[in-house]
Amino acid sequence: MKYTLSCIFLILIGCSVALQAQSAHKHLKDGNADYEKNDFTAAEEAYRKSLNKERTARGSYNLGNAIYNQERYEEAVRHYNDAINAAQTPEERANAYYNLGNAHYGQQDLQKSLEAYKNALRLKPDDIDTKHNLMMTRQMMQQQQQQQQQQQQQEGEEGEESEEQQQQQQSQQQQEEGEEQQEQQQGEEQKQEGEEEQQQSQEDAGKEGEEEQQPSGGEEQDLNKEEARQLLEIMEEEERKVQEKLRKAGSKNSKSDKDW
Repeated sequence: MKYTLSCIFLILIGCSVALQAQSAHKHLKDGNADYEKNDFTAAEEAYRKSLNKERTARGSYNLGNAIYNQERYEEAVRHYNDAINAAQTPEERANAYYNLGNAHYGQQDLQKSLEAYKNALRLKPDDIDTKHNLMMTRQMMQQQQQQQQQQQQQEGEEGEESEEQQQQQQSQQQQEEGEEQQEQQQGEEQKQEGEEEQQQSQEDAGKEGEEEQQPSGGEEQDLNKEEARQLLEIMEEEERKVQEKLRKAGSKNSKSDKDW
């Protein structure tokens, strides 16, 4: 009884698996038809339905292609890796590695792209497309390295120029500050000289005032002498007059005496 039930159960499982495989294959064919029409959105939907029914290397590979053509490279990388892990033959794995290299290239990850192409050639050494893409990727990497070196050299030169400009600016600033200090110092010296000249002028003006007063005092002194001289002459004149009177009086007295 248990044996019979087990057999029936196994038969049912086998039938279910077969039906799922048929359904997955149908969705896979529908996806291929949409892919040929460049309707990558519809193809993606059909491939996802196929994978939901059955996980196959072909389903993952084709889904990766549909997503790659929509430029969703990061997501395509995941499906190509699933295809590589599920692949049954070297050719399937080589094709998955080739498209994986294309997806990495679309991400501008040239190093990973190069490694994927190398793995594809290890499995399929005579594949011309893989050799071509490998060569183009190497050239692209060399160009990037040269551009990086040129950019670094240019940045270094710009850094040196910038440093030189900074030094020149600092030197010019120091020179301007020195000139400003010198001008300020000269201004202070000129101000001090002006004050000294003003003070000297005031002192000279004071001395001139004194000198002007000295002649006035001298004239006053000379005038006093003149007055004294005139006074002396007046006194002498008065004395002379007195003497003259006395002399005349004496003469009269003598004559009177004679009359006696």
